[in-house]
Amino acid sequence: MLIGAGAAAAWVALGGGRRAAAESPKAVVHETKIISRQPDYYHGWPTIARRKNGELLVVYSGGRERHVGPFGRVEMMRSHDDGKTWGWPCVILDMEIDVRDAGVMETDKRTLLVTTFTSTAYLKRLEAEIKRAEEKKKGAWTPEHIDNWRAAHERLTDEQRKQLIGAWMIRSTDDGLTWSQPYKCPVDAPHGPIQLADGRQLYAGKEIGGDGRIGVCQSTDDGQTWQWLAEIPARPGDDPAKDYHELHGVEAVDGRVIVQIRNHNKRNNNETLQTESSDGGRTWTAPHPIGAWGLPSHLLRLKDNRLLMTYGYRRKPYGNQARISADNGRAWSGPIVVSADGANGDLGYPSTVQLADGALLTVWYEQSHGGKFPAVLRQARWSLDQ
Repeated sequence: MLIGAGAAAAWVALGGGRRAAAESPKAVVHETKIISRQPDYYHGWPTIARRKNGELLVVYSGGRERHVGPFGRVEMMRSHDDGKTWGWPCVILDMEIDVRDAGVMETDKRTLLVTTFTSTAYLKRLEAEIKRAEEKKKGAWTPEHIDNWRAAHERLTDEQRKQLIGAWMIRSTDDGLTWSQPYKCPVDAPHGPIQLADGRQLYAGKEIGGDGRIGVCQSTDDGQTWQWLAEIPARPGDDPAKDYHELHGVEAVDGRVIVQIRNHNKRNNNETLQTESSDGGRTWTAPHPIGAWGLPSHLLRLKDNRLLMTYGYRRKPYGNQARISADNGRAWSGPIVVSADGANGDLGYPSTVQLADGALLTVWYEQSHGGKFPAVLRQARWSLDQ
């Protein structure tokens, strides 16, 4: 089916010349389907990656009961046929507290890096439900339900839980058959780090704890260790520690690195902001709006060197959108609708790969209609009409 997005701001075509808004690309969606298994679980915040050998990997937070809870873990599925079929999920990281968003990338040396972060945000819900049950309020959780959450929470002491809070990475040098012990990273972001042309890996994200800075760290040893490289400055009047979140980056063909930011400051609330670096991530411009309502975004450089951003659209019609830049991130097309049939705003975090035939494959999560499944992973195979 052919889905488009109406008029949008003009954008610069590759090779020069401004195109009219009516010429913004549209998405030709060839297929959309659910790919997650184990439908009794809530599946959240996935990332897809295409390896140099053509294999697809998707990682996500699985084993969950709901959006926030104590049971999350990182699971991974593989596809050897461009997403036509997916293998059974395997658990690659589990901890005694909630393990959430998962990112994945392959380095130039074919090493796999998977990222995530841990949280005890579920504790407020547990305490509230205990109080509701004690007060015998309508709709309160059953004693068994409360006991399950309490048992999961009490696997650790308070001090042990503090030690597990943070941004984590695991690493595999044997195609994901075995994984390292988890090790901490300076920053966190849903879709993880990127590979740069100079051999470094660059991770744009946010500190967990500390001052809550946003910035980039780098690895010069294939992801084994990470060093803080630079803080991204705040736009005047913004509070980055409170209201900048969930970054992702891409290196353009001209060498600039573009990073996009989920923004919750009053100005441009729920929009994507963008910052750029022309010196390999050492200095950054102040974040600025690009006219895109929706978040968080994932960035990809296509084979023709255009840039693609995909992001969740959490208002009606609920779904996922994309935009194209033909001038290395200086201007973006109008919205390109990839999906618009979500049940509610609990969806998104799309990420995209380009297949060998040029088609695009986007994976995201969403709550299903009618509550039949807690939340599923869906994918769309699509292409641009120009």
